[in-house]
Amino acid sequence: MPHLLHIDSSVQGATSVSRRLTARAAAAWRAAHPDGTVTYRDLGTDPLPHIVPSTVHSGVVPAADRTPEQAASWALSEQVVAEVKAADSVLLGLPVYNYGAPSSVKSWVDHLVAVGLSVDPETYEGLLGGRDLVVLAARGGGYAPGTPREGWDHAEQWLPHGISLTGLTPRFITAELTLAKVNPAMSDLIPLADQSLAAAEESIDALWPVPTPA
Repeated sequence: MPHLLHIDSSVQGATSVSRRLTARAAAAWRAAHPDGTVTYRDLGTDPLPHIVPSTVHSGVVPAADRTPEQAASWALSEQVVAEVKAADSVLLGLPVYNYGAPSSVKSWVDHLVAVGLSVDPETYEGLLGGRDLVVLAARGGGYAPGTPREGWDHAEQWLPHGISLTGLTPRFITAELTLAKVNPAMSDLIPLADQSLAAAEESIDALWPVPTPA
C-alpha cells in the first residue's frame, strides 16, 4: 500500500506558504493514491529536541548503558527513521528563516542521520535511498542567479548535503518573494511573487497525475 510522510516546519500557521504548498501536494498525492495512507509530522508546532552534550553519543553507547536522556534521544531517532522507511514518498515543507533552514529541520536531520538506523555501520552507505523526497520550499526574498542576494538561500544549499549519508536525494519546488505582499518595500515584486507561486503550484500538480479511469 502506498504511504506518504508529510512534514511541515513553518511556525507561521495559516499564513505559511510552505504549509500551503505541502497541503496542495498531499492532496495531489491522495488523489493519485486513493488507497494510500499518510503519516504527518509537524516540526513547527512539535519540534524535536536538539542534540546536546548529554545525548550526542546516544547511538554508540550500548543500549544497557544509556542514560535516560540518551535512551529517549535514540528512541526519537528510531521513530524518525522508521517514519521515512515506511514511506514511498516524503513531503518536506522548508521555509527560509534568516537565510537558512528552521532549526527544527536541522534537529530532524540530526535525528535522521543515525548510524545503524539510516546509515550502514560497516559500509556507511545510506539505507533510505529509493524514496521520493519532495521539498516544498518558500523564501521571502529572491535569491535566483543574477539577483543581489544570489546564493543567500542556505537552506536549499545545505539540505542535500545534510541528508546525503542517508541515501535520500531531495528535489525542490520553490516559491520565492513570498514577503512581497506584506512588505511595502517589496510591493513592486508582487507580480513576480505571483508568478513564482503559480509555477510552484503547477509543478506540484504534475507530481502525481491522477490515473485515468479505464
